[in-house]
Amino acid sequence: MRKKWKLVVAGILLGTMLTACTDATDVPATGSGAISGEPIVIDEPMLTPPPESNPADASTESSEGSETKPQKTTPPDKENSYRSELTGEWISKDLKDQRPVAIMVDNEILTYPHYGINQADVVYEMMNSTANGRITRFMCIVKDYAQIERFGGVRSIRPTNFLVGFPYEAIFCHDGGPFYINDYVAKKYCAHFSGIFARFTRPTSERPSWASSYAGRTYASEFTEFVTYENYKNPNTGKSYTGLKSALDKAKFSKEYSSSYKGTGFNFLEDKETDLSDVSGVKSASEISLPFSHTSTALKYNKTTKTYDLYEYGNAHTDAADNDNVTTFKNVLILNCSFSQLDEHGYMIYNYYNYYGSNKKKADGYYLTNGNAIPIKWTKTNDDSDPARYYDAKTGEELVMNVGKIYVSLIPSDSWSKVTIK
Repeated sequence: MRKKWKLVVAGILLGTMLTACTDATDVPATGSGAISGEPIVIDEPMLTPPPESNPADASTESSEGSETKPQKTTPPDKENSYRSELTGEWISKDLKDQRPVAIMVDNEILTYPHYGINQADVVYEMMNSTANGRITRFMCIVKDYAQIERFGGVRSIRPTNFLVGFPYEAIFCHDGGPFYINDYVAKKYCAHFSGIFARFTRPTSERPSWASSYAGRTYASEFTEFVTYENYKNPNTGKSYTGLKSALDKAKFSKEYSSSYKGTGFNFLEDKETDLSDVSGVKSASEISLPFSHTSTALKYNKTTKTYDLYEYGNAHTDAADNDNVTTFKNVLILNCSFSQLDEHGYMIYNYYNYYGSNKKKADGYYLTNGNAIPIKWTKTNDDSDPARYYDAKTGEELVMNVGKIYVSLIPSDSWSKVTIK
């Protein structure tokens, strides 16, 4: 049963940023979608969590009609390429100074199937609310955003997303947010687009069969938003919406990294690969269950591709924009992080800045790759431009990962003991 509540907040100080915020029923009439100084109306559906499921019981095979893609093996054109700061992979030199986008993606089951997530270089999954079985939301970091045809469904942003995304100098793509974000969007270096992208109703026939009536619940059609690179015209309503290309052309912020950019905090092995077998404290990591009861988030090691397939709601997560291929990652970071509740409605913020320096407190975590896991420590200063840093828990040396895409999950400290790796 749905419980809806609306939060009306003062308009956000925009400065030089292009932005618009709407709820799911208030659609911008033009492609620009710019609204300045008007109230933001947030209509967040608060859904009851589905029954608990055991991800370990789910099939280790990919869902029917989908598969996990093997990692790219095409030799790089090194003269015209560079190693991505996000994955360590060889990509076009033309992208070297380009800031990535960070797209907020709703993870409620009625928004399935997702589009575009397999294009992301780094995917964060974190608790979005203390309500609804601690429903999670994805934040997808995408470097080569010109390749985006359809990405989403897009949803609102939270304070933690800014804390995590600022070091990337990411351009945030979202659909509104609560007034708790005001201080973050007012920062002079914040760049974001809100509520301007393609909006339309998706038929229930588009959903995977398992998601159409999950746990005995039937879901109605969903009105949603997708990031597109080119402008989009809704064929049913005739309304036009802005694409990333034209939005960036009109934006007053820089599309390139600033002179103060400090990097991602990720280090990669360039000419070899590790299975962690020679690292102290290593343990087998074929099946991972995370303590998010609403989504039943899990990861399963795929021996064929040597990557970790993502599972949500007991099923392999697939990308409808990628021929329903399974979402999979070479590297997995599971991070212990406390949080603070902001109000009685479930709004919260991770205490992402609580961990400082080499001689002070560090948070626990795990790094997983090639079927094994090691304990790590991680830190994050309260400097918005400084990325999180990751260290081998035994040696204290900075973590060096395999080349490839990264999944990161922030686990609430009060449920850290429920993380299962086997």
